[in-house]
Amino acid sequence: MTQQTEETGQVPDLVPPEAAAQVGKVVARASGEVVRRDWQRWAVAVGEDNPLWFDPEHARAHGFDDVVAPPLYLQYAVLGVTPLDRLRADGSSGASSGDLAFPDAPRRMAGGESTTFHRYCGHGDVVTMERRVESIVQKQGRSGPFVLVTWRTTYTDQCDELVAEATTSMIARP
Repeated sequence: MTQQTEETGQVPDLVPPEAAAQVGKVVARASGEVVRRDWQRWAVAVGEDNPLWFDPEHARAHGFDDVVAPPLYLQYAVLGVTPLDRLRADGSSGASSGDLAFPDAPRRMAGGESTTFHRYCGHGDVVTMERRVESIVQKQGRSGPFVLVTWRTTYTDQCDELVAEATTSMIARP
């Protein structure tokens, strides 16, 4: 089902050709070093108190050589910090979305994320994120049309070993 405007009877197209042309392409790539002090600060800030992140003896007792980084910390290790004056109107940096623009659907919200972790990272690992646009689809909801964008992201280490894979979606609304 599509929405038609009352004046013209036309279906509004919320997906500009420039955005549609990005489907299948890598739109973001970033690398960052996994640093113990940074992940421990991150873990404290988000209330992650698992001793695997802090206590080397505990980590060794569980089969690791040393403490390891919390899996969800990966995306923060590669994206860094965006100065406030460079944030977009929707509050995001655009660094991980490829700066996809939907001028007729400027309101954004997360649509969900599913991540599969293949291994933990430790201090000194260098992780590279590569994000590809999997699909951009205009849909019709109860409150009107919206755009659903889905990205496929891979995280690899300095040896090109797969660390994690994620499927992330975003909703853009008029």
